[in-house]
Parts: sequence; C-alpha cells; structure tokens
Amino acid sequence: MNKIMSVNGATLRDSLISAANMVSENRSQLNEINVFPVPDGDTGANLSVTLGAAKRQLGELGDGCTVGAAAQCAAAATLRGSRGNSGAILALLFRGFAKGLTDCEEIDGVTLAEALGTRQ
Repeated sequence: MNKIMSVNGATLRDSLISAANMVSENRSQLNEINVFPVPDGDTGANLSVTLGAAKRQLGELGDGCTVGAAAQCAAAATLRGSRGNSGAILALLFRGFAKGLTDCEEIDGVTLAEALGTRQ
C-alpha cells in the first residue's frame, strides 16, 4: 500500500527558508552563470537579496501556518524585496506558485506539480 505524503505549511516555510540559505551560500557561483539579460555578474546577489526578503517574512510565520499562507507570504515578500531582473522574474514565479496554492492547508505531489504549472 502506498502512503501519499503531504506537505504542511511549516514544512513549505522551512523548505523555502532553506532554499534562501542555499542561494545565499552559493551566490558567487550563481553570479558566474549570469545569463539574463546581460553578463553583469549579479544574478546570484540579486536572487540572494530577493530570497532574503522572503526568508525574513517566512521566519515570522508560526508552525500552524497553511501552505497557502506560506506561499502567499513568500510571493509578497519576493515582490517587495526583488532586486534586478532575476529578482523580478523570481517574484513572478512565486506569485504564480502562490496563486496555485490559494486556500490549501496541505498539499501532495500532484497539487505541488499543478501549482508549479507542470501539469495540464
């Protein structure tokens, strides 16, 4: 029997905070891949600042937060804290992700895929 795993708001919150930490720790490598729109070497720094804004706001959510609340918090924070073109694009991705998770308490893999736009 297969057990379907689900993700709650606290797990999503913690995952996004962890992702922000990883981007920050590896920003110099991300600066080297700088692909859009010109080779100015700041993609990693801009993504780090943008996700840092989300990290700060997500850190204020309690363990009882829903997936929808965590996604909306990240979307709003990345929009307000976006820096550069890469930050603005990332904020738009988070906005779409949050829209797909509106009113979700918890999610499974199918719901996650749908929110990421990988399922038609």
